[in-house]
Amino acid sequence: MYPQLYPIGMFVFIQYYRTLHNQKYQMRTIVIFFLSLFFIKANAQIEGLVTDEKTKETLVGAVVLLTGSSEIRATLTGLDGSFIFNQVDTGSYSIDITYASYDDKSINTHYNGSKLKIQIGLIDASTKLSEVTVIGVNSGDQDAGARLMEKKADMVINVVSAKAIELSPDLTVANVVQRVSGISIERNSNGDGQHAILRGMDKRYNYTMVNGVKIPSPDNKYRYVPLDIFPSDLLQRLEVYKSLTPSMEGDAVGGAVNMEMKDAPQNFTVTTNLAGGVNQLFLDNSFMRYDKSAVNRYSPYELNDEGYNAKVSDFNTGLVTYTKRNSAPNLIGGVSAGGRILKNRLGIITAFSFQNTFRGSISEFFDFANVGTDIVPTLTEARNRRYFEQQTRSGIHLKMDYQLHKKHIIKLYLAYIKLDNFQTRDTRSLQMSFGYNPSIGEANLAFNTRSRSTEQTILTPTLMGEHQLMKRLTLKWSAVYGSAANRQPENTTINFLGKQENFIDRKTFVNEMTRRWERNRDNDLAIYTHLSYNTIISTYSSVFSTGFLYRTKDRYNFYNNYRFVPTNPNAVYGVNYVNNEDISWSLVNPRGAVATALAYESDEKILASYIQNKTEFNKLHVIFGARLESTNQGYALTYETTEGRQKYIDILPSIQAKYALTNKTNLRTSYFRSINRPGFFEIVPYLIVNEDYQERGNPNLKRAKVNNYDIRFEYFPKPSEQFMFGFFYKNLKDPIEYTIQIDERRGQDQFLGPGNFGIARNLGIELDYIKYFRLFGIKTNYTYTNSSITTQKSKRITDFNGNFVMTQVDQTRPLYGQADHVANLAFMFKHPKGIDIQLAFNYTGKRIQTVSQFVDADLWQLPVFLADFSAEIKLYKQWHFFAKANNLLNSPMIIYANGINQTNSNVPNQEIEISGVQRFIDGLLGVSSNNKTLIQKDFYGPSYLMGIRYRFSKD
Repeated sequence: MYPQLYPIGMFVFIQYYRTLHNQKYQMRTIVIFFLSLFFIKANAQIEGLVTDEKTKETLVGAVVLLTGSSEIRATLTGLDGSFIFNQVDTGSYSIDITYASYDDKSINTHYNGSKLKIQIGLIDASTKLSEVTVIGVNSGDQDAGARLMEKKADMVINVVSAKAIELSPDLTVANVVQRVSGISIERNSNGDGQHAILRGMDKRYNYTMVNGVKIPSPDNKYRYVPLDIFPSDLLQRLEVYKSLTPSMEGDAVGGAVNMEMKDAPQNFTVTTNLAGGVNQLFLDNSFMRYDKSAVNRYSPYELNDEGYNAKVSDFNTGLVTYTKRNSAPNLIGGVSAGGRILKNRLGIITAFSFQNTFRGSISEFFDFANVGTDIVPTLTEARNRRYFEQQTRSGIHLKMDYQLHKKHIIKLYLAYIKLDNFQTRDTRSLQMSFGYNPSIGEANLAFNTRSRSTEQTILTPTLMGEHQLMKRLTLKWSAVYGSAANRQPENTTINFLGKQENFIDRKTFVNEMTRRWERNRDNDLAIYTHLSYNTIISTYSSVFSTGFLYRTKDRYNFYNNYRFVPTNPNAVYGVNYVNNEDISWSLVNPRGAVATALAYESDEKILASYIQNKTEFNKLHVIFGARLESTNQGYALTYETTEGRQKYIDILPSIQAKYALTNKTNLRTSYFRSINRPGFFEIVPYLIVNEDYQERGNPNLKRAKVNNYDIRFEYFPKPSEQFMFGFFYKNLKDPIEYTIQIDERRGQDQFLGPGNFGIARNLGIELDYIKYFRLFGIKTNYTYTNSSITTQKSKRITDFNGNFVMTQVDQTRPLYGQADHVANLAFMFKHPKGIDIQLAFNYTGKRIQTVSQFVDADLWQLPVFLADFSAEIKLYKQWHFFAKANNLLNSPMIIYANGINQTNSNVPNQEIEISGVQRFIDGLLGVSSNNKTLIQKDFYGPSYLMGIRYRFSKD
């Protein structure tokens, strides 16, 4: 009766069958489901498409009545806005369409027995307002509107609508953005997406905006913004710019991510949602935590006089006292309310979002030695590392617009975003270099437990204005204040030494304890102006634009560290000792360690201006111009006289061209020049001794200069559908990369640091495809990226005397973080009566995780295949039930070195485990998990969420 449901039934049956057998059926299930979509066949005789009259956006769920002389039949429009009536007799009919908040429409037609296709446009009743004229604006919050924005855009862009975000499995902007073509994400220690890598360009090469305005970063070292701090339900749409016009800031290479927040609706509207869930990891394991209330926000140095000598009693024991119990359920909630008042002159919307989640990971991590005698590292230590993290993410959003006059609009935007992360990291290290005998279970051990609290905040008040000064002259301006902060108070680490005897672990001696305070604040003040003049050149419409930007930025960084040793270093402790509060400590540095390069102040002033012209030559639209940016960036160490400054000016030309081959197809091409500035901390001459390596700054680090080229073919067969195929190429001069280097002043000392490395290139292709089959839909994209950069590395050679010596040679490799293959595939089912189902897959190919100082010894991340699920069901009127499930396959993050070293034969847990689906895809792409040395393996566990959503709108 419903042939459209056959693929769903087949899919459910095969999923059930697979659970009774093994994973080899995973890929077969997906392929059969995919192919079955193309065999949907309906004997349709009258077909139609219902859209918004102005925006051409398809309307899903509209009621369609077919009235003839002998019958009345009804149906609802499908996922693509279409309706179908089968088995229709010849004759005259009336077709009546009804849709909420739109005017009803009725048309008469005659059916003669041949297939009849009709397109019907409805008028949005909310746009017919009294006294104030409101022009229909495409907000991009629906899929069809997002496709229209991509079609009409002046540059290469991808748009994700609010509706697509709502129905996706994703809770944060970081996870939403990974669904866009050409984007992979870098994950944090609990497996959650954090930073975006655009077109193979590391996170440093991109910038983030809110409502078209760049925001500061809470990161304590770099410029990039962690996207996991933003709840996705605050967005009206997500835009990814892949090319830049002269009016945009010029320091993006991969692209720019813009979060357009919700606008005030025409009618008073309230939406709310509440959900709960769990992480599978903590259904199987207890959650380890410390006393959060014991954290001191300020160190004794700050709470007392500068010369104060801290005492052990100044520090709480709650941070080293741990409990294990079941985690509370994850809790997600949000509410928004808004509308228009004062005869529609004033629009107001406010929204609040809250997420309290428990996440973590189980990790195997291997330390190694690689002194150049072997390409494959010799593993020296096996660490079992577990992360337990409670994340509290909240956001407040206020947006107002007031129409002073039909030619003058003032807008105010205010957002406050906060992320609190309470992390416990418990590590057990088995040392394999001395005293290791796996056959009888004997080894030296080390235990390390860390309590870390992190608070990140972003505050962005923005005042904007739009003024039509003359008939053809328009002024737009923005006054922006941005403040971003990161605070890690009393980061506490305690270390034990131990023994494994007869396969039983014992903690024996306390080694040391450290307590560290870090915080930074980044304050921005910026003024933007854009002046546009519309005119006619010959018979062609032309817009001349100019504008300027002034931004002043101040950054403050504080660091203090206290080190403790036990008063009785020979005290012996029992098996699995956890009562750390009973240990007697001696404070090594009672005044702390504030006089380091980690305590510094920096400032930056950006002055920019641009000129730009946009001319429409019938089907050809061209935007060209240039941008001038002046940079003045400096730093000063707080407790030393060391300071430095960089000044430079860049001219950044740009040209974008779009040719409309038909009313549904575009051909785009673009060129723009951009830069990538050093991070604020990167040019500070700092030295950090981390657990695994040293890290140093580079005062001589230069900006990278990049020429960017794009070409893209676009086809929009229906309002919500698209096919896009593009090619991009980037040429980088002085690209900035982090590499492990040798300190020539200190012999063979190694350190991680930033540097400029000659010339690099990056090229790739992108494919986007969206297709709807009435109740079904497919979204897929694929990106292939190939990059190269040449850096110097160490290589062992034989000299004339037959001795082994190290020499420096050039080696070409991909850019750091660049994955060769990135793909997304989503299957969607939508019933007009209120059922939405989505099964989404993401594949990210192999990429370099650490650049080694030795030839052919880089560490790589194995490809990752992720499967996520979401569903929403209409319960009653405006009430909806929704469910989301992430990481269904429990896909691990795996770091490896190429090759196998026989000295590692006794190392435990060297198995590389991946799903059958990933193994199949890797095989197609020529990737193998064989002949590799495992360096790190992290499992995050699936997570599940269920909730209720309510929406009220006053007509």
